[in-house]
Amino acid sequence: MERSRQELRDLGLLEGIERDPDTTQANLASQLGVAVGTVNWHLKRLIAKGYVKVRRAERRKLRYIITPEGLALRARLTVAYIENSMVLYRQARAEARRALKKARDHGLRAVRIEGKGDIAEICRLTCLEQGIPVVGDGRAEAVGVLEVRGSQVVLRQPEEAE
Repeated sequence: MERSRQELRDLGLLEGIERDPDTTQANLASQLGVAVGTVNWHLKRLIAKGYVKVRRAERRKLRYIITPEGLALRARLTVAYIENSMVLYRQARAEARRALKKARDHGLRAVRIEGKGDIAEICRLTCLEQGIPVVGDGRAEAVGVLEVRGSQVVLRQPEEAE
């Protein structure tokens, strides 16, 4: 977990520097939602490893330059991020399919989705694909509830949902 967080920050820094080589550590920190000290630590590490070079543009202004090695690292981190995202997407979809199969096995013809975010959206798309209507809270008939808990999808039966 710590490694992937570090890789995400490295990727964010490299992308931020690529967009604006004259950016400041404060701007990078704001973009990443971290402290300036965290950006400083990561930048020093990237500089020490040869992924980024720093040049003085003015007396108090620095310019960051991504080296060819840094560009290769950014490409590797981007591919790893996309692969990891696809793994999570496939897992969420498989969980949604299992929950919908269970709903069908229990005779449920529609579901309500409780939760927000990407996993809930994956559940909505999977319901659409499977031909299972997603209903709102005001529906009178008994429906199952797909409850999104973090990255898990749990089916609650109508009697459990009330």
